Amino acid sequence: MIFQDRSEAGQQLAAALPKLNSNNSVVIALPRGGVPVAAEICSAHGIPMDLVFVRKITPPDQPELAVGAVVNGDTFDVTPNEEVAKHFGLSHSDLQQTAQSLLPEIKRRKALYRRGRKRIPLAGKTLVVVDDGAATGTTLIASLKTLRNHKPARIIVALPVAPPDLKARLKNLADITICLSDLTFGAVGASYRDFEQVDDATVVALMDRFAPSDAKPS
Repeated sequence: MIFQDRSEAGQQLAAALPKLNSNNSVVIALPRGGVPVAAEICSAHGIPMDLVFVRKITPPDQPELAVGAVVNGDTFDVTPNEEVAKHFGLSHSDLQQTAQSLLPEIKRRKALYRRGRKRIPLAGKTLVVVDDGAATGTTLIASLKTLRNHKPARIIVALPVAPPDLKARLKNLADITICLSDLTFGAVGASYRDFEQVDDATVVALMDRFAPSDAKPS
């Protein structure tokens, strides 16, 4: 399946999701690419958006390949992709060191995108976790591990495209996984006609639109 752009992918995911309680559900987007996808779900289901701040850790000269991921929420968490990290001879200490170098950018994004808003409380809620696709699933898995710590009622993962085996790998982290198309080879961008990079301004605008009405920046 080829999507025109992230908005079309989000519209198709919105139609594939089960009915959601707008008072007890939150869409959690992985920025930046997941935000336009998530915005369509927010619009269709009338539920707010928040973000999980995650960056993939990559080996030198291979920016598309994840050897791990770092999430900066209430704590600083590193999740390795053990098989890939081993292939490149990278230890947990190496990943920790690289993760530390990514924290300033994560903190910059958090300040810019949230604009003073507090994180939406997630305990007891249905979380719809959205990205524009998954290649290795490393950043998604790291995000889900962090989100599970907030004790939501259930987690629904919604992806336009992902490897066929990802659903089985998420069985202990997600209650429902919805994926519209299998990624059998290549990068996520090959599933889109328009896969331009999402800029900060787009994320800020969509967060301003879909953050809870009582959490708008002053």
